[in-house]
Amino acid sequence: MLVPSIFGENLFDDDWMDFAFGKDFWGKKNPLYGKHAKNMMKTDIREHDDGYEIDIDLPGFKKDEIGIELENGYLTISAEKSLDKDEEKKHGRYIRRERYAGSMQRSFYVGDAVTEEDIKAKYEHGILKLSVPKKDAKAVETKKTIAIEG
Repeated sequence: MLVPSIFGENLFDDDWMDFAFGKDFWGKKNPLYGKHAKNMMKTDIREHDDGYEIDIDLPGFKKDEIGIELENGYLTISAEKSLDKDEEKKHGRYIRRERYAGSMQRSFYVGDAVTEEDIKAKYEHGILKLSVPKKDAKAVETKKTIAIEG
């Protein structure tokens, strides 16, 4: 099940990424990083009886620029876009550049029982749609005793 975590995103906390990485050209905090970076990956999560549907806005990204990983119960979605340096040489020098280039990611705890095969992903019209089933946590083995003879 999707639950708050100290390592992944707390679904109910708006301050999961309150750290700044860089500054813009004028020395101001870059709005594409820190608290505002998650605004680049707007996410909707719907719960159903048997699972969750996660929709993440990733406009302008190509399918091969998006990565989805599952490790230790954490589902991590990342996206990376780089600037095309050759295009700048062909078409002149940029005076101002506001379109996003860089990387971003979000993580959600989905549980240890969920496997890669359980998760379905589809990317269409700038929206990544994930389907994550609900699975019961693996049962913890109860204490077993051994009889002593004699």
